[in-house]
Amino acid sequence: MIKSIATLPKPSLKEVLGLVGLALPIGGAVGVVDVIFGKGLLFLSEYRDHHLFLLLPFLALAGLVIVFLYDKLGKEVRQGMGLVFQVGHGQKNQIPPILIPLILFSTWVTHLFGASAGREGVAVQIGATISHYCRRFVTSQEAARHLLIMGMAAGFAGLFQTPIAAVVFALEVLLVGTLRYSALLPSLVAAYVASWTSHALGLEKFTIVLEETLTITPLTLVKLIGLGLIFGLVGNSFAYLLGWFKPYLSQKLPNPYFRIAFIGALLSICLMIGHVGRYSGLGTNLIAAAFSGQTILTYDWLLKMIVTVISLSAGFQGGEVTPLFAIGASLGIVLAPYLGLPVLLVAALGYTTVFGSATNTFWAPIFIGIEVFGPENALAYFVTSAAAYMVSHRHSIYSYQKVVMINLKDMTVNQMDLKK
Repeated sequence: MIKSIATLPKPSLKEVLGLVGLALPIGGAVGVVDVIFGKGLLFLSEYRDHHLFLLLPFLALAGLVIVFLYDKLGKEVRQGMGLVFQVGHGQKNQIPPILIPLILFSTWVTHLFGASAGREGVAVQIGATISHYCRRFVTSQEAARHLLIMGMAAGFAGLFQTPIAAVVFALEVLLVGTLRYSALLPSLVAAYVASWTSHALGLEKFTIVLEETLTITPLTLVKLIGLGLIFGLVGNSFAYLLGWFKPYLSQKLPNPYFRIAFIGALLSICLMIGHVGRYSGLGTNLIAAAFSGQTILTYDWLLKMIVTVISLSAGFQGGEVTPLFAIGASLGIVLAPYLGLPVLLVAALGYTTVFGSATNTFWAPIFIGIEVFGPENALAYFVTSAAAYMVSHRHSIYSYQKVVMINLKDMTVNQMDLKK
């Protein structure tokens, strides 16, 4: 029986040093591919924004191309992040290299023609595939699992250039409630090399300098906890809706070609009528508006959530994280005036916390906040993340994620599979 990452023994010191050595080429390779993916995505997104009415009507046709390619070339990789998680848990052994060109092209097509999706999941899949290919250079099963974590961290870091958050994300996301500390050093090396590589090749990092530093008082602490609970429920709702609607749509429209064409046609009409493509793509337009004082509509966060869930459930490709950032930042702008807290800070808290809730992670959103917005409000990120974590364990955008559950009566440790 293939063991899960949670039950594998720690690799030896020699193996860890070998992994550190492998982290250098892995991080470099992942950083290069992340640049190709990220720059291509930014170019195509900008092109779409300038030619929206020429491209959006063909969203259904673009969807048919995506389904055809996966049907003919990559049936074994159509699960995407689900496949990465299954390999991490020892349920499957292979991540075919065909995953990289398929996910790159299909995500570019998704964004070019106006569906709503993200990019982080794609970057993590790229990193996991490249690092998994290097498993031939290690001899033990535990070292191979560590390679997977290294690749996931490198993929995240190469795209967002937040290496510490990337490492923490990769360490905690596979099995919620545990951190595989023996993978920390090689993952740090891989993440920093990927981040440095992508930066050197011209991929820009998103950062915002917040002028406000929140003083924690009993009243502000209560407000932060309340915000964390709200953001947690929103992130959890996103994960629940995605986990429910995707199989529901597959049941009601079992033919994948008809499903993506039908939903793609509906999305084309709705996106053209509803604010002319405002909810297409990554959601970076909403993030930019939130942090630059432009107009954020009261319902922006809700419509972005709905359009993203529908797009991904229909079969369009991409990640979820950047739309989650947009949902959280938009909601933060809406909530801030009612709480008397600095508007941009609440937007930043939404940006980080909704992501953490939807991914079932605790530390990653805290370090995202520190690396993107600065360390001055680290305690605020910690409080909202802690509050959100209280309501986030039952649902995740990653259906193959597992959660460690401790029975307090006999102190036994069990794993709960979120996929029902």
